[in-house]
Parts: sequence; structure tokens; C-alpha cells
Amino acid sequence: MSIEPSRDPDDGGATNRQPDHHAVAEPPIRAIRPWWVGVTGLVLAMGAVLLVVRGISARAHTENALSIWTNAQAVPTVALVEPTVDEQARQITLPGTIQAFYAAPIYPRVTGYVKSWSTDIGAHVSKGQVLATIDTPDLDQQLIQAQANLASAVAGEQLAAVTANRWSQLLKSQTVSVQDQNEKISDAIAKQAAVQAAQANVGQLEAFQRYKNIVAPFDGIVTARHVDIGDLVSAGSAGSALFQVSDVHKVRIYVQVPQAFAGKMQPGLNATLNLPQYPDEIFDAKLATTANAFDEASRTVQVELQADNANDKLWPGTFAEVSFSVPAAAHVLHVPATALVLDANGVRVALLGSGDKVKFQTVTLGRDLGDQAEVLSGLSLADKLIDSPPEWLSAGDTVKVASQAR
Repeated sequence: MSIEPSRDPDDGGATNRQPDHHAVAEPPIRAIRPWWVGVTGLVLAMGAVLLVVRGISARAHTENALSIWTNAQAVPTVALVEPTVDEQARQITLPGTIQAFYAAPIYPRVTGYVKSWSTDIGAHVSKGQVLATIDTPDLDQQLIQAQANLASAVAGEQLAAVTANRWSQLLKSQTVSVQDQNEKISDAIAKQAAVQAAQANVGQLEAFQRYKNIVAPFDGIVTARHVDIGDLVSAGSAGSALFQVSDVHKVRIYVQVPQAFAGKMQPGLNATLNLPQYPDEIFDAKLATTANAFDEASRTVQVELQADNANDKLWPGTFAEVSFSVPAAAHVLHVPATALVLDANGVRVALLGSGDKVKFQTVTLGRDLGDQAEVLSGLSLADKLIDSPPEWLSAGDTVKVASQAR
């Protein structure tokens, strides 16, 4: 039996051999590259460098253009407006209240029960016409007692006068003393004074008796009635009025006028009235007087107008829209409200100065006209105002006018 030499599996079945230390080493074989491989690498490297240079140049150009555009956008574009002068009369409409020319609440002067009333609300009455009658049993008894006291006083006065006369005759015969005669005369004088006091008391009660009839103080209309038959009424004004009578042949219209317009409210100024119940009619009125004092809470002044009311259409208590035609103020400029700058420096406007530079000017305002405002000082017609100036705009900034923008 023969034994075969072992084979290395990785050697394709070759027989394992011991290395020969005496064999000569062979030199390594160098791979030969074609010439065009180096040229291609050089071209690629130069192309990459060229691309980098072109990219840097394009980026620098873009950044330069962006810088120019940004600087152009940093100059704000603004719109300009100019002050104007309003020479036309301005219509001012304010709320007003119509009141009667005269209005009298009527209170009872005596205490008693309402016996009857003869006029109701809306009735036209004449001066002295009886509106109601009051039954006064207490007053009637007081008058009877006063009349009795007067009769007693008259009797006492007559007796005292006769006695004084008799004692004067006795004094002539020296039957009585002078002292006694003087006492009788003084007693007669005192009794005469008592008669006068009793007469005054009777007269007072008789005067109160006349107040049993409630009468109209003047020609007018009964605009209120707060009484009915059987009501207990007391003398004085502590309770409610029995009636109210109003004279409406003319009416007064009261209007609260803001301080800005107070200087235009002169007597004789014409006005018109518009009433909700008569939307198609206009009523004429004329300013009569002003209070010449402002209400501290509202800063308004009360003015009174008067209007004829021949057709009785102007009722007391009616709300009215009162329109005044106010002459325009001389040398007063108007500017848009959007051109005003209100800040810690007060009320200012932004003006376009030389070199398109911004400057700010402090102004004094007059009336607030809504979308417009009056400027009393600080501006001229030649000034050019910046409309709606940005909040960050400062004096000295350069701006571009909208019509010049590109």
C-alpha cells in the first residue's frame, strides 16, 4: 500500500512542497499606462479650476447687483399731498331738543280733594280758564271761624270806642282821672288793631278759597294731566303737578354746540330743523342767544334758537336735527388726517424738503372735520406734505416721490 503526498485545497490539488531557500527571486513586473490617461487627468483638473473661477465671478456679480437693488429699495417711496383752503360755508348738523316757549307746571295752593276737572291733555285753553276744582272742607271751616273772630273783634272795638268816648266826657267834670281815661283810649286802639288782624285773617282765607279753582296761567295747550276726581292733593310743590300748560305759538330749540364752532354762534344766525315725524319738511329757525359759558364735562355751549309754530307741528320734547350754515374761517388750511403725525413731540407733519430730504413741522390744529383737519398755524400753501408717513421715517431721511419712482 502506497501513501500519496497531501494536497492543499487552495492549490488546486497541487502537492505540498517545502519552500526552496536556494531558488533565485524574480523581479516584479510594472504595469505600463497609456499616455492619454495623464493628459485626460490634466484637462479635467483645469476644467474644475475654470468652473470654480467662473462660479466665484458669477456670485460676485450677483452680490453686487443685489447690493445695488437693496440700496435702491432702502429709499422709501412716498406720496405727496398739498394743503387746501376751503372758502365755502360749511353745514354743521347737531342734535337739538324743542321746548315750549313757556311751560308752567300747575300745583295746588290748597289742601283738599279734587272735585272735578274739565280739560284733558291736548286741550287749548285761555288765560284764567278753570281746569279743575278742589273741595276744601278744612279751609271752609277755617274761614267760618275767622269770620266769627272778625265779628267778635268788631264788637269789642265798638264797645271800646264808646267807652273811651264816655270817659273823655267824664274827665271834663273831673269824675274820672286822666290815667283812667288814657287806659280806655289805649284799649279802644288795641281793639281796633284786633279788628284789622281779624280782617287780614279772613282776607287770607278768602284768597285761599279762590285757589279752589285751578286755572290756566296763560293761553296755551294742556300738555300734561296728573289728577283725577277724588284725589287728595296738598298745598305746595312737594307732590306732582296737577297740570302742565305750554305756550307753543313759538318754540325754543336748545342745542349743545362743540367748542370748535362756538365762535360762529352769533344771534341772528339762520338754521333749519329736520324732524323724524316730518321727513319731507324743513322748518326755519333763528339763533336767539347763547349761554356764553362752556359745560366743563362736555366742553360744549348751550345755544337757544326760536321758531314760529303757527301750524302746531313743533311739539315740546321733540328731537330735531339742527343744521347751521357756518361761514368758512379765513386763512385756515385743510390737510388730510392721514398726513398728521401724533407722537411724543406733539402734532406734526412730514414735509418734503430740498434734495428730497424729510423734515418735520409742528402744527396747531383747529376743527376735526373727519377725514380732514384744520391747521391754524405751522403750514403754508406751498408746503408739500408726505401722506401717511411711515413710523420709522426720521428727519433728514431721503425719500422718493411716488410719481418719480421707477
